[in-house]
Amino acid sequence: MSGGVDSSVAAALLRQQGYEVVGLMLRLWSEPAAGSCALNRCCSPEAMDQARRVAEQLDLPFYVVDAQSLFKARVVDPFVSSYALGLTPNPCLECNRHVRWDFLLNKALSLGAEYLATGHYAQICPPSPDDPASGYRLLKGVDEKKDQSYVLSVMKPEQLAHALFPVGTYTKPQVRALAREFGLPTAERAESQDLCFLADGNYRRFIREQMPQAVRPGPIVRPDGREVGVHDGLPLYTVGQRKGIGVPGAEALYVIELRPETNTLVVGTAAEMGRDRLTARPVNWISGRAPAEPFRAEVKIRYKAVPAWATVTPGPDLSAHVVFDRRLRDITPGQAAVFYAERVCLGGGMITAESL
Repeated sequence: MSGGVDSSVAAALLRQQGYEVVGLMLRLWSEPAAGSCALNRCCSPEAMDQARRVAEQLDLPFYVVDAQSLFKARVVDPFVSSYALGLTPNPCLECNRHVRWDFLLNKALSLGAEYLATGHYAQICPPSPDDPASGYRLLKGVDEKKDQSYVLSVMKPEQLAHALFPVGTYTKPQVRALAREFGLPTAERAESQDLCFLADGNYRRFIREQMPQAVRPGPIVRPDGREVGVHDGLPLYTVGQRKGIGVPGAEALYVIELRPETNTLVVGTAAEMGRDRLTARPVNWISGRAPAEPFRAEVKIRYKAVPAWATVTPGPDLSAHVVFDRRLRDITPGQAAVFYAERVCLGGGMITAESL
C-alpha cells in the first residue's frame, strides 16, 4: 500500500473477493530537503496516513516495512553511478527487481502470505491446466496509457506465481470510480511521481552533489569529430536532449551519444539522430528460458515509448541483439529494451553502450 488510489482499490477489490488481506507499506530512503527531514514521496507522512486510513476502513492489519538501506544501496547508489558511466538509468526497474519483488515479496511470504498484490497496471496469465509447463505469463494492463508491464519485465516465473495485480483489468478512470464506490479517501489523490527519492525532482543537482568528480567539463563534438563547444559534465545530458546544449547553429542540435571514456558529448542534427539496432544485457526472460531462435517482436526502448517492430536474436551471457525495421531516435544506454508478443511481455534487459 502506497497511500495512492491504485493500491487502495487493489486492497478493496481483494477484500471484496474474500481474500484475507494485510496492508504493507515500504519506507524508502530519500535525501533530506533543505531545512527538513528526509521524506520519500512514495512514503511521506501524508501517504502513510492515507494508507492507514484505507486499512482501517477496510479492517486490515497494517505494517510499515523499513527498506531504506536496501533502497539506497540497490536503487539510489546505482542510479548515481550509472550516470557517471554515461548511462541514463530507470530506477523503477531496479526498485521492482530488488525491493518489491525480492525483499517485499519474501517479507510477505515469511508472514505466511500466499501472494503479494500491488496496484500495478498489468495482468498475470497462469499456466494452462492442459499444459502446466506453459508457465506464467505477464500481460499488459487493459489501460494502454497506464500499462506498467515495462517496469515489471524484471519479474521471474516464481515471483509471478505469488503476485496479484487486481487493477490490471481496469482503466484508470474505472479505478477512480471504484474508489468512489468504496468510499476510499484516496479516490482523488494525485498520481505518484518518478524519482521519489529526490527532494526537489532535480536529478542533475543530485548527481552534482553525490558524485561531483563525475561532472567535469569536456568537449562537444559533431559526428565527424569536429569540436563545437564545451559541455558541463556528461551526467547532465541524455540521448535525444535538445535544450541546454549551448551550441549555436543554423540547425537545432541534439545529443546523439555520450562517450564517458573520453568525457565527450556528441551532438548532431535531427537527420543525424537515430540507430536501427541495440544490444541488451543482462536480459530477463519472464518464461525463465531464452528463446532458441531469433524472433519478431515489438520492442519498447523507454517506459513511454511507442513499441517498434524488430527482430530479436538471443545471444550468450543473457544478451539479446535487436534490429529494428526503422531507425529510432532515442535508443539510450541505461534504459531497458522490453520485448512484446502482442499483449504478452516476454522480458527485457538494459540497453548497453555496445548499441552505439
